Amino acid sequence: MKESCPGSKEIKSPFPEDLVCAYCCHKNEIWSDEPDMKCKGCGKIITRDMAPSCIEWCPAARDCVGPEKYERLIRKLKEQEEAAP
Repeated sequence: MKESCPGSKEIKSPFPEDLVCAYCCHKNEIWSDEPDMKCKGCGKIITRDMAPSCIEWCPAARDCVGPEKYERLIRKLKEQEEAAP
């Protein structure tokens, strides 16, 4: 059985976390592999800072985590970079 790298564990085996909306202070459950979500309190899109991960540099990342998840996460990381001062 082929093992994956430890860097992709949180992406491939996500877990729930709490994310408090900056607009209405509603506590939302978000999965560790989701960069943003619609707040269940006010309906606005809320985002969180994404931690650096292997998908940014590993040549096998697309195959490792899957193309759909890879594209979604890379897109959000680029948006964060462009928004940074």
